[in-house]
Amino acid sequence: MALGKALGLIGVGLTGLAAHDLWQRKHAVLRNYPVVGHLRYALEEIRPELQQYFIERNWDGRPYDRDTRSIIYERAKATMQEQPFGTEREVKQAGYEYLVHSIAPVPEPARTPRVLVGGPDCSRPYSMSLLNVSAMSFGALSANAIRALNKGAAMGGFAHDTGEGGLSDYHLEHGGDLVWEVGTGYFSCRTSEGGFDPDQFAEKSAHESVRAVSLKLSQGAKPGIGGVLPAAKVTAEIAEVRGVPQGEKCVSPPSHKVFSTPVELIEFIATMRELSGGKPTGFKLCVGSRVEVLAICKAIRVVGTAPDFILVDGSEGGTGAAPLEFEDHVGMPLTYGLMTVHNALVGAGLRDLVRVGAAGKVATGSDIVKRCIQGADYTNAARAMMMATGCIQAQLCHTGKCPVGVATQNPRRARALDVGDKSVRVRNYHSSTVAEAVKLMAAMGAGSPAELRTEQLRHNVSTTTSATYAELYDWLAPGELLAEPPPPWAADWAAATPDTFHPRAK
Repeated sequence: MALGKALGLIGVGLTGLAAHDLWQRKHAVLRNYPVVGHLRYALEEIRPELQQYFIERNWDGRPYDRDTRSIIYERAKATMQEQPFGTEREVKQAGYEYLVHSIAPVPEPARTPRVLVGGPDCSRPYSMSLLNVSAMSFGALSANAIRALNKGAAMGGFAHDTGEGGLSDYHLEHGGDLVWEVGTGYFSCRTSEGGFDPDQFAEKSAHESVRAVSLKLSQGAKPGIGGVLPAAKVTAEIAEVRGVPQGEKCVSPPSHKVFSTPVELIEFIATMRELSGGKPTGFKLCVGSRVEVLAICKAIRVVGTAPDFILVDGSEGGTGAAPLEFEDHVGMPLTYGLMTVHNALVGAGLRDLVRVGAAGKVATGSDIVKRCIQGADYTNAARAMMMATGCIQAQLCHTGKCPVGVATQNPRRARALDVGDKSVRVRNYHSSTVAEAVKLMAAMGAGSPAELRTEQLRHNVSTTTSATYAELYDWLAPGELLAEPPPPWAADWAAATPDTFHPRAK
């Protein structure tokens, strides 16, 4: 009798706990997994070894270290604290990089620095934050995840890249600033034959929330091939947004139909800018060949107009499923791709016309500062923004079974992600990370990214030797390629032509 009564009380307690878990809005795991989801949070209290064991086995082989994960989650929750006992990193190991502070730091600027994007042919320039939401499509992410990201962007005053999956009502619902990305599938501006529809594009790009337009050439996770949305994720709603058949695997072509040469690319960028009413227009790519980048620079000079921005995506980027060999063995890492684009524009006398963005495992304030030293004007983050919305790196993005409602089209699972709570976390993460970047720059004697120097980033060449980026890499002077290309660049500059991306092809 006593045992039965005890079991009954336990049952009542568990029922009450389950009801609480289902209705609370703070924890997505508990909304999808009432009662048993508490085990995850119990494990988090066992620090550091057991927590590290479980978390690191729930990642993709190239994890953020524990410090980085903690920074993202704690900033999102506005609980960021100081770290006792200093760094856990091995600061002497080869490959370790660090910023050079100044004996005479400067005060932090009264206003957070921003970047004005828009060249001489752009009539509606946009003031870009130093950190923004990188390209993640509706379809890859749930409607609630898109809502949370966009509402967070609206509250925090930063841009939200739509990804190539089209412009949906969820992107527009909360009025956050959008960079509309158009990929090879031309989703949301697509003809019935799969080509580019200028009338649809003009109509949708006119929306006041669309502040810039980006043409996707390639992406970091799978450069050289198109994106794939599994058939299970192509719901009626997704099909309508993209303009594709429902329930069929949605595959973007590997290349564009609207251009085939560097000159045609630059001409199409100019056409998109005109159709959008003069909004900043540029393109995104993961760099593969320096010759191709130089060919684009030559095309800019031939056509007489430049993209307003170039977004460089590193091969270490990517949040969803992609072929393993493409992830690991194709495309330049962000550091090299970014420096290639920056130097090519400088050497071709074009850098003042084009803003350069960087995307690829950007997560912390130090990441922003490092990328600015390497040539970026601003940065984008995808993985970190997903984590701010509640992603726990379950690696189920491609299955539709995301346990926290971030990467799924299952309405029951997506319900777990509370837009109100997670949008605040996105805003918190962004504001804290940018503030830290500004603080770091001030400690380095710089009031803005433009005042940073390549001498202020050092790299350990070995366990006993370090060198600055100014010493390790060649940095072109403005117009140097036009005058007398230096030997390391001369052959590639000579091979590049504005008439083809494949200069050696017959």
